[in-house]
Amino acid sequence: MGREGILATTDAGQRFVARTGLAADLAALEDAGRPVRIGLVGVGEMGTDIVTQIALMKGLRITVIAVRDPGKRHAEHAFLIAGRDPAELQICESPAAIARAVEAGRTALTPNVEALIASDHVDVVIDATGKPEMGAVIGLGAIEAGKHVVMMNVEADVTIGAYLQQRAREVGVVYTVGAGDEPSSTMELIEFVTALGYPVIAAGKGKNNPLDVDATPDQYVEEATRRNMNPRMLVEFIDGSKTMVEMANIANATGLVPDVAGMHGPMATLENLHTILCPKEDGGILGRKGVVDYTIGKGVAPGVFVVAEMSHPRLRERMNDLKLGPGPYYTFYRPYHLTSLEVPLSAARAVLYGRVDMRALARPSAEVSALAKRDLRPGETLDAIGEYCYRAFTLEYEAARAVGAMPIGLIENGVVTQPIRKGELLTRANVRPLEGSKIVELRRRQDLIVHGAEA
Repeated sequence: MGREGILATTDAGQRFVARTGLAADLAALEDAGRPVRIGLVGVGEMGTDIVTQIALMKGLRITVIAVRDPGKRHAEHAFLIAGRDPAELQICESPAAIARAVEAGRTALTPNVEALIASDHVDVVIDATGKPEMGAVIGLGAIEAGKHVVMMNVEADVTIGAYLQQRAREVGVVYTVGAGDEPSSTMELIEFVTALGYPVIAAGKGKNNPLDVDATPDQYVEEATRRNMNPRMLVEFIDGSKTMVEMANIANATGLVPDVAGMHGPMATLENLHTILCPKEDGGILGRKGVVDYTIGKGVAPGVFVVAEMSHPRLRERMNDLKLGPGPYYTFYRPYHLTSLEVPLSAARAVLYGRVDMRALARPSAEVSALAKRDLRPGETLDAIGEYCYRAFTLEYEAARAVGAMPIGLIENGVVTQPIRKGELLTRANVRPLEGSKIVELRRRQDLIVHGAEA
């Protein structure tokens, strides 16, 4: 498809050059009546953003939406917010019914994820559920059906991403973490500096919310309501769980590691990141180079950063001339990430170019487990991330294996088997995961691939 600019006209009649690159290719699909067909699973906060964003774009169409209970009318609400007519939605139970609805120009709404995955009217599936178990079901199901997958469910990816990536390559489809979240936004910077030959010293994000490791949903109902969020999701950000998951996601796509268990999380600002997240011998806090971390200092969130090293005096001279300092460490910074709003770009690139925006390496370098938020008793069933029982906690992968840390994606609905004190690690010795769960099965497959008989 063409890369040339297309002359467009504004409402005021002014002419400007637009639609180059991906925009031009999507416009060509629109003109040809062959849009990228998206199957969206979940229309909560993230899914509603995606419905709204795609309504503004050329060459993309949501053909099928899967929700657990269509009667709750979440999809209709999303359509109203996006400025679309909810009458365009048609409830469908089977792939055949989906086909009839889509061919009639409607968007199929189904409680049956398997029907969405099986539909011939879906090119790429977006998981916007945030539930690790659903990530396993959707991810593997779509791959086996020959569909591309855009994974917003980072909790699932840090648990089984290496397996899903391998299976996607075997099948010949794209499996990618979606653009827009901090991990993929950080990856853009990592790819930039490493392509230039600059070693990564540290990579990460500014934490968006004040850190409260003991946070629970009942404390944040008012704020969540005001921000139009689910209290559980808000707490997942506040108690640090999301940060732990996101930094492990970056680690597993790059080979970077947490410098210490749980990372440092210093009070570093944009101005002094490169003097704090650098080796101890150079005045920083790091015991080694090549780490993931985050900062709670002002001025970094909602951005992402890479601290890179330039050792060559000529390059440092040029950087100093450019008002970026004497080095040898420099902060490269992106001041924003657009979360769900960028995800449609990943769907488009997967279908048009076979491009993976972010992929897990074959062997993880970090593991996300959990620490108890309160004393836990044998026989208790564990709740979800962002609730009352535990918060996510990231360790270096081999260190996590040595202590038997339970992967975060296997914890929900697991059962406590030994007393766990507040602040203690959840492990395979004190927690039993839910048997029969798809993500437990896929993690076993991944462990066999990574470790062989040793697993």
